[in-house]
Amino acid sequence: MPKVAVEKSLSHVSTMLRRNGFDVVELGNWQQMVDAVVITGLDQNMTGNQSKSIAGAPVISADGLTLDEIFHMVNERCSPVDEIETR
Repeated sequence: MPKVAVEKSLSHVSTMLRRNGFDVVELGNWQQMVDAVVITGLDQNMTGNQSKSIAGAPVISADGLTLDEIFHMVNERCSPVDEIETR
C-alpha cells in the first residue's frame, strides 16, 4: 500500500486518500519512507518550483487544487486505484 505524508491541516485530503487505498501519515510524524508528500502550498518556495522532493518522494502542493486533482497527482506516482471514491 503506497504511503503518503499529508500536512495536518489537510484532513479532507487525508480522508480521501485513505478511502482510495493509500496509507496516510501526518507530515512530520513518519519514521519510514513515503511515496509522496502533500502540503498546503504555504511551504512552497518563492520560485513556485513544484518539482521538489523530500527523501526522494515528490512534494505536491494542494494550493488551488480540487480533491480530484490531488488524487490524480498522487495516483500518478503511486497508482493503488484507478478511480476516485468520494463517498
